[in-house]
Amino acid sequence: MRLRLPKRLQSSGLPLRDLAITAAPFLLIAALLLVLAYQWLQPNPPRRVVMATGAPQGAYHEFGKRYAEQLQRHGITVTLRPTQGAAENLALIRQPDSGVDIVLAQGGGEPDAPHGGREEDDPDNGLVSLGSVFYEPVWLFYREDAARRLTQAPELTRLGQLVGGTLNIGAAGSGVPPLMERLIAANAIAPDAIALQRLPTTPAVVDLLEGRLDALALASAPEALMVQMLLKTPDIRLMDFAQSEAYSRRFPFMSAVLLPRGVVDLAADQPPADVRLIAPTATLVARDTLHPALAQLFVQAAQQVHGGAGWFQRKGDFPNAANTERPIAPEAQRFYRSGPPFLQRYLPFWLANLADRMWLALVAIIAVLIPLARVLPPLYEFRIRRRVFRWYAQLRAVEDARGKRPAADLLADLADIEQRVDGIRVPLSYADELYALRSHIDLVRQRVG
Repeated sequence: MRLRLPKRLQSSGLPLRDLAITAAPFLLIAALLLVLAYQWLQPNPPRRVVMATGAPQGAYHEFGKRYAEQLQRHGITVTLRPTQGAAENLALIRQPDSGVDIVLAQGGGEPDAPHGGREEDDPDNGLVSLGSVFYEPVWLFYREDAARRLTQAPELTRLGQLVGGTLNIGAAGSGVPPLMERLIAANAIAPDAIALQRLPTTPAVVDLLEGRLDALALASAPEALMVQMLLKTPDIRLMDFAQSEAYSRRFPFMSAVLLPRGVVDLAADQPPADVRLIAPTATLVARDTLHPALAQLFVQAAQQVHGGAGWFQRKGDFPNAANTERPIAPEAQRFYRSGPPFLQRYLPFWLANLADRMWLALVAIIAVLIPLARVLPPLYEFRIRRRVFRWYAQLRAVEDARGKRPAADLLADLADIEQRVDGIRVPLSYADELYALRSHIDLVRQRVG
């Protein structure tokens, strides 16, 4: 019996080409599922987002610049849109075609408006909060001589003491006019008892300094330039809200805060005494369609921008989920509960976000592919063994032709079959079947010869 070990069998290990061909449909299904999951989850956020802030010289706009700097580090461009203030910001984000994705909004910066009782009638439907980011105190500056004229005293402590005077409550589009109107109404002051002006901040400050106004109201973070300037201006006083705690009980968006003595200027002892103020809370408001990764980045940026100590808060007080008038976005809740995503602490943002968004889909895909993977070994075995077994049909045909065809022709057919079998390449683990085929070829040759 002539058994020769084929050279191709001697050098053959696991034929990777066969394995690749067998696994190709499996890999194609896996790739298709990954593509579908990627399209559905959209793990990569848009590279551009529009944020409405406020007047160019105001605190909102300055904070917007800081947000833009933080997100630019992750390759996200924040386009700032200047506005008159919180009321205009909310009007823009409620307009589907405004292009605004996120805004800074002041608590209580809109007039009370009864809703129709249906969800679709709610103007805030489709909006979410990313959290409270800073206190926005009501700064009511007044002229000392105006206080003496109105109350025969150098200080004001209640809004009712402004009856008969002139008060600027800010331009339309700002959150201050509706806020002040609510406060005036809460004090049962007749609408015409105080002459209300609606000038923008800069001309109003000029009128106050020149005596054409008795007082003006601002609602802003202490970083605002006008606030800083007025706090240091002689003969201009800051009203001490003696009823600050009562305001915080009446209005859920309002907090009672304290401007500590000397915090403006320790050397000059300004202010010379603690000043009680009332403060709405500024919040980040976004569309509920904002990409979750962008929401996460904005909350992280808020921590960097507003997380330090300030005149009215200790380090770490902001951002938080308190005093928000709208539901908290899921990504913001996740941040306030457990901090930044685990992977973002060790990986670049884009890679951490991709893994964070895709891992659940990957688990689901693996769960689908595991049963499919079980058919790969039988398919691979069938493909390898088929190379050997398909020659048995021809070998049987030669054996059945004994006595019907010349022996020389049958031997020639066997030689041809043997030559072709010599070219078969199989893994060593299947070599026994190849040897068995060669044995059977020699056995048929003996019977034919």
